[in-house]
Amino acid sequence: MTHPLEFIGMIAHRAQSEIHPPEGPVVDPGYIQRFAQAHEAAGFDRILVAWGSSSPDALLVASHAAAGTSRIGFMVAHRPGFIAPTLAARQFATFDQLTGRRAAIHVISGGSPVEQKKDGDWLDHGQRYARSEEYVALLKRLWTEDRPFDHKGAFYRFEGGFSEVKPVQRPHIPVFFGGSSDVAIDIAGRIADVYAFWGETLDQARETIARVRASVAKAGRDPGAIRFSMSFRPVLAGTEEAAWARADAIIARIRELRAGAVGSGGPKPESVGSRRLLDAAAGGRVRDKRLWTEVAAAVGAGANTTGLVGTAEQVADTLADYHALGVSTFLIRGFDPLEDATTYGRDLLPATRAAIAARGGLAAAAE
Repeated sequence: MTHPLEFIGMIAHRAQSEIHPPEGPVVDPGYIQRFAQAHEAAGFDRILVAWGSSSPDALLVASHAAAGTSRIGFMVAHRPGFIAPTLAARQFATFDQLTGRRAAIHVISGGSPVEQKKDGDWLDHGQRYARSEEYVALLKRLWTEDRPFDHKGAFYRFEGGFSEVKPVQRPHIPVFFGGSSDVAIDIAGRIADVYAFWGETLDQARETIARVRASVAKAGRDPGAIRFSMSFRPVLAGTEEAAWARADAIIARIRELRAGAVGSGGPKPESVGSRRLLDAAAGGRVRDKRLWTEVAAAVGAGANTTGLVGTAEQVADTLADYHALGVSTFLIRGFDPLEDATTYGRDLLPATRAAIAARGGLAAAAE
């Protein structure tokens, strides 16, 4: 099955990144809308709004960004366990109605017990993923069933659960789901519409895609129906030499600021995805053609931290390599977040579409 090529960016509630200490108020309404509008103008399909245990509410940030845009979709990160699935179903369905089919949910089960406990969650790794499965199954029922129903499960119990408001999207809002552990991939096979993972080596990505497709088949679903989303931090310049000089400046700045714990991406000891990035970093500063691992190693690989360094055409050629493996969605964000989003729209997105089309992926690149 051929899936449309999709580009996802990422917005934040204020200006900051691994190389830029946070500035301004914690919630900067004007920046949120400018950031979202820059992605829409650049031609992105969606933008991720992240979740943090001390961050502003992701769905409210997305709602504000949606009010200042007209087309771009949203991939709103959400951790099960802190509100009831009945309420979450109504919130996301309402968001989909108000924005005109622009909602997607990115289910984050959690890779750090320390962070989970900040919100009062004491479940272990396996229990968190089991809860996510029950939660997502209930979301889908609430989004699609036309009559109230009772539920008594391992984590949730209610009587007469129902959502009067349904998503505009049918059959339901797209569910992005991640996690590289065996239990995560087992559950992804049953509930994920899109499996999301961080930028690994080509060999690692090939292995992950095969594991997920096998899990989908085991669940009795069509292995070709699931989509794959991979995340990278492209570092672009007009020449390859200039791009590497920029990468060197980025890692130097990160190391300078690490004592102050600037930005996100700290170690997550229970995250198998983090360990896979660190395994890639252990193989060298650069893997494959241009997968840059130094940032992942420096910050503990607790987030999307592997880069692709080169000209727009060189990075696009590498993205086409991943597309050939089955990745149809690319989540890309920069270290200079707002400026890079504009640059990606001008240079990288069209170059990637052209590179994929040149390899015969015409249908995917055109949609």
